[in-house]
Amino acid sequence: MFRQFSSAVCLSCALFPAGGTMSLCAQNRLDSLQRLDEVVVTAKALSKEVIPVQQLAGAQLQRLGAHSVADAIRYFSGVQIKDYGGVGGLKTVNIRSMGTNHVGVFYDGIELGNAQNGTVDLGRFSLDNMEAVTLYNGQKSALLQPAKDFASAGSIYLQSRTPRFAAGERQHVKSTFKTGSFGVVNPSIVWDRRLNERISSSVSAEYMYTTGRYKFTYRVEDSYDTTAVRRNGDVNAVRLEGGLFGSIKGGYWRAKAYLYRSERGYPGAVVKNKFSHEDRQWDTNVFAQGSFRKEFSPRYSLLINAKYAYDYLHYLADPRRDEALMYVNNRYYQHETYVSVANQYALLPVWDVSFSADYQFNLLDADLTDFVYPRRHTQLLAVATALRFPSVKMHASLLGTLVQDHVRSEAQGADNRAEWTPTVVVSYRPFSALDLNLRAFYKRIFRMPTLNDLYYTFIGNVDLEPEYTNQYNLGLTYAKEWGDRWLRRLEVQADVYYNEVENKIVAMPTSNFFRWTMVNLGKVEIRGIDLALQTAWQWGKNWYLTGRVNYTYQKAQDFTDPTDAYYGGQIPYIPWHSGSAVLNLNWREWEMNYSFIYTGERYSSRANIPVNYVLPWYTSDFSVSRTQHWGKGDLKLTLEVNNLFNQQYEVIICYPMPGTNFKAIVQYAF
Repeated sequence: MFRQFSSAVCLSCALFPAGGTMSLCAQNRLDSLQRLDEVVVTAKALSKEVIPVQQLAGAQLQRLGAHSVADAIRYFSGVQIKDYGGVGGLKTVNIRSMGTNHVGVFYDGIELGNAQNGTVDLGRFSLDNMEAVTLYNGQKSALLQPAKDFASAGSIYLQSRTPRFAAGERQHVKSTFKTGSFGVVNPSIVWDRRLNERISSSVSAEYMYTTGRYKFTYRVEDSYDTTAVRRNGDVNAVRLEGGLFGSIKGGYWRAKAYLYRSERGYPGAVVKNKFSHEDRQWDTNVFAQGSFRKEFSPRYSLLINAKYAYDYLHYLADPRRDEALMYVNNRYYQHETYVSVANQYALLPVWDVSFSADYQFNLLDADLTDFVYPRRHTQLLAVATALRFPSVKMHASLLGTLVQDHVRSEAQGADNRAEWTPTVVVSYRPFSALDLNLRAFYKRIFRMPTLNDLYYTFIGNVDLEPEYTNQYNLGLTYAKEWGDRWLRRLEVQADVYYNEVENKIVAMPTSNFFRWTMVNLGKVEIRGIDLALQTAWQWGKNWYLTGRVNYTYQKAQDFTDPTDAYYGGQIPYIPWHSGSAVLNLNWREWEMNYSFIYTGERYSSRANIPVNYVLPWYTSDFSVSRTQHWGKGDLKLTLEVNNLFNQQYEVIICYPMPGTNFKAIVQYAF
C-alpha cells in the first residue's frame, strides 16, 4: 500500500565550484595596472575541512562499476543505501542511521526537494555528467551558503560537470555508449562550448533502457531452492540538461534547466512463491535554477539562488494484470518555488559573519478521494560566524525554521512551527609542521513531517510532532606526502560519533489492519565509528596505484518503550559492520579497477530474533580499460564485470539483487 509514496584570492575571489579548479588573479598596486596571466591550481583540500567529509571526484568517480549516484555513494563510510530490487528499483540513502528524511541532497548547490514524501530517488541521477559526489556529516563548513545548507543532519552534494577550456579551445564533445546484461542500452552525449571569453554552455542528453530481467536464487529454509527470473524491473528513461556558465568581475553566475522522464515497473517483493509483479510508475521531473555570486569588496560577498521545480508521478496497480493487486491509479503533482539570499562580511581578517534568508513554497495536488490539497510555506533564517587562528578554527550557526501549512477550508491543517537549532564546530591543529587536525562538532536539527505523513488519506496525522536529532562528533584527519618514495600520499580520517533521534515518525496499524496512520513513537540512539584511508603509489614513470578503504561500525538501538520485549534492539537494516575498498592501477594506456563492498549481519525488524536475521553480503566488481588517441580525440574502451563471484544477496529482504553481470563501454572525447 505504500508503493505510491516512492517518487519516491585579485586574490579576494575563491570562486570555484566544488571539486573544480581555482582561478587566481593578482593586481599590483603600482602607478599602472599590471595584469598577470591566469594560473590554474588544482589541490585536494578536503582533509582541511572542519566537518567530516568524503568525496569521489573526476576519474575516480567514473571508474567505479556504478550505474547511478546511489551506487557510487555505497563507497562512503557511515552510509546505508536501501535498494528495492536492482536496476529499476527505488534507491534511497541513510547517513549514520538517522533516516532518509534527514539527508539533504543538493544538485549544483541547490537542494532537490520532495515535500510529498521527503525522499530523493538517487537512482535517477547518472554519473555520466557528474564531476563530484561529496558527503558531509552535519553541514558544510562554508559560511556563504543558503540557509537550506544548514538545515539537514547530513548532506550529499552532486556537482555536475563545469566546462573548462585550454587556450584556443572552443568546444569539447564526449559521447558514450554502454551496453551489457539486462538488455542495457545507454547512449549519452555531452557538448561543451565557449561562447565568448566570459560565457560557456553545456548540453547533455542520456537515454537509458533495461529489461531489468536477471536470474536469482530463491531459498526456503528446510525446504527447497530454485532459480527464478526477476520481472517487471524494466526502465525506459531520458535525461536532458542544459547550462550556461558566466564569469563576472569578482564572481560568477550560472543557470541550468533539467528534464527527466521515465516509465518503470516495480519488481516488487518475492514472497510466498510470487515472483512477478505488474504495478508501474511514470515520472516527470523538471526544474530550472540559477545562482549568482559576487565579491563586492574584500570584506563583503553575496550569493543568490533561485529555483522552480515541477514533479509528476503516476502510479498504477491494476488487478486485471495481477489479481493480487488492489486497484490504484493515482496521480500526484508537485510545484516548488525557492529563493535564497546569503551575505558574508569580514569583521576582521580572522573573523567572518554571515546571514542567509530562504523562502520556499510547496504545492501538492492529487486525484485522491478527500484529498486536502496542502500548500506549505517555509522560511529559513541562518546566522553564522567563523574564527580562524593559526591552530584553531571555530564555526557556529543558528538556524531558524518557520513553517505554515494551508489546506482546503473544511479540513484541518497542522499547527504552524517555529524552531531554532544551533551548530558548533571546532578544529585544532596541534603541530604546525604536521598535517594533523583534530575536530569536534555538535548539531541539533529537526525535520518537519512530510505532506504524506500529515495529510495522506486515511494515513496522515496532522498532530504529528517534528523529528529532532542531536549529533555529537569527535574526529581527526592526517595527511602526509612523499616525493621520492613508492608511497606518494597517505590520508587518514577517523570519527567517533553519537546521535539521537527523538519523536521518530513511524506507520502503525489502527483498529482496521488495512488502514494505518502515522504516529510519533520512536527514540533511537546511534553510536558509531567511521574510518577512511586513502593512498597513492608510484613505481618508475608508468605505474600508478591508488587505494581507498572505508570501515563503519554502528550500534543503532531502539529505546522507544522500556516495557517492550525488544527494547534496545538494533534498528532494522543497520549492520554492525560495513566497509568498502577500491584499488586502481594505471600502466601507460591501460587501467584496471577493483572495488569491494561488504555489509554485515543485520535484522529486518526491530525484533532482533532469528526469523528476522539477514545474512551479510559482499560484492566484487572489476573493470579494465584502454585509452587510445584516435583522430582529433581519445577513444576509451572499458569492460566491466560486476558481482564477480556471483553473490546471491538482498539489500532489503525479499528484493533479490543481480548476480554476475557485464557491461561494455565505448567513449570518445575531443
